[in-house]
Amino acid sequence: MSNTALLTRPASTTPRHLRAVEDVAPVAPAVPATPAAPAAPAARPLPAGTAPRGFALYVGIDEVKAAQDGVSLSALVAALRRTLGELAPHAETYATVALAPAGAGGRDVDVVRLALHEPSAVARTQEDEPDEDAAPGGVTVDISRKRVLIDGASAAFTFKEFELLQYLVLREGRTIERAELVSSLWQGTGEDETPGERTIDVHVRRLRAKLGRYEDIVRTVRGVGYRFDRHADVVIRYGHGSPSPDRF
Repeated sequence: MSNTALLTRPASTTPRHLRAVEDVAPVAPAVPATPAAPAAPAARPLPAGTAPRGFALYVGIDEVKAAQDGVSLSALVAALRRTLGELAPHAETYATVALAPAGAGGRDVDVVRLALHEPSAVARTQEDEPDEDAAPGGVTVDISRKRVLIDGASAAFTFKEFELLQYLVLREGRTIERAELVSSLWQGTGEDETPGERTIDVHVRRLRAKLGRYEDIVRTVRGVGYRFDRHADVVIRYGHGSPSPDRF
């Protein structure tokens, strides 16, 4: 059959299930639905007599991690300020960098919050002083009073033994090499008074003996050094006021 015959076929032969429609815009191809963004948390009620005046965004990242992402802290600050300037030209900004001892452990954002005295972070270090008469069980390392309570009784730690335990506690979860313990705890002493790395093992052994059944809070990392591991029987008292920079 020729094309002409197709064009001149009588209208009565048109299939009845077809009908003329008005021109419509082309339909875009279907795309997979993206999951809905999670709903923003409900705003907490404001204390009476207060009004919001701005916000603080704590960013946890050090220069090494920033460099791995191909950026620097100063570049991040500049980018955030540009974005704020575009979104809210009337916004005023102030940026500061949180400093912590080199090699300190802990999550970056937690270090930043505590170093910049974010209220809820500081509040967690301001626990109430222990009740002397309650004689709680477990181990209480009282940093502010330089003492250790074991099952409610004061342990007879020497100054150096407490320093050693405190150094590990303040770097909770991080393995400390013997060389670091020597250089930090015997800093400024003469060569004759500075112990060898193996002497640290003797100090740790005496420390554990005084911890008794809780000796496992000071762990040996074979071939490296020592680490403090807190568990349910351990309470750390940092005291009131601004946290010590060693807290990090």
